[in-house]
Amino acid sequence: MSPSTLPAHPSDCPKFLNFRPLTSVSLYTHVVKPFFDHFCSFIILVVASPILLICIVMLLIANRGKIWFTQPRPGKNGRIFTVVKFKTMTDERDAHGHLLPDEKRLTAIGKFIRKTSLDELPQLFNVLKGDMSFVGPRPLLVEYLPLYSAEQARRHDVKPGITGWAQVNGRNTVSWPKKFAYDVWYVEHISLGLDLKILFLTVLKVFKAEGISSETSVTMEKFRGNQ
Repeated sequence: MSPSTLPAHPSDCPKFLNFRPLTSVSLYTHVVKPFFDHFCSFIILVVASPILLICIVMLLIANRGKIWFTQPRPGKNGRIFTVVKFKTMTDERDAHGHLLPDEKRLTAIGKFIRKTSLDELPQLFNVLKGDMSFVGPRPLLVEYLPLYSAEQARRHDVKPGITGWAQVNGRNTVSWPKKFAYDVWYVEHISLGLDLKILFLTVLKVFKAEGISSETSVTMEKFRGNQ
């Protein structure tokens, strides 16, 4: 089964993917998963420190000293935290003071860092701190909170992740409703097996540079609510 045909709802899921519901995996979600997140994020940060330093030096040059992109995002239960990523775009504005389109602000180095998903690397600090997990629904904008339906808001029942079920099913190339359906499906079926599968598929997608952006923009269009 290819990632593009993976189900968005439990009833569409084949038996080999029919993982146990959230209520029966509390040991994993409350003990095993947090331990894995803290331990592995620390190890990866140590091992990847040379890569981090190289990215920092390149961005210092490309962005004239501006390295980090920080923004408030809602985490588990809607609690706000500050997400950290590498800054891949300039702050260039037009004559009216408006930011230029994403594709015009993306630097050459920033394009490479985004294509290789290295811009997500600093989020390991968010994982180490406990605001995020390796796997979970992506942390989106705070302004989206009042726009979710009750079902879509369930994506905040777990910690947000660096990668997730929606990301291995198209990332920025799928519609918002479908992306939220994938997020809720993950919340209902969270397990060690599913997390390992998502991590494996994520590595494959990074190497293939799949789903980095939609056809029309560098970043996905904003969520405007359910029409």
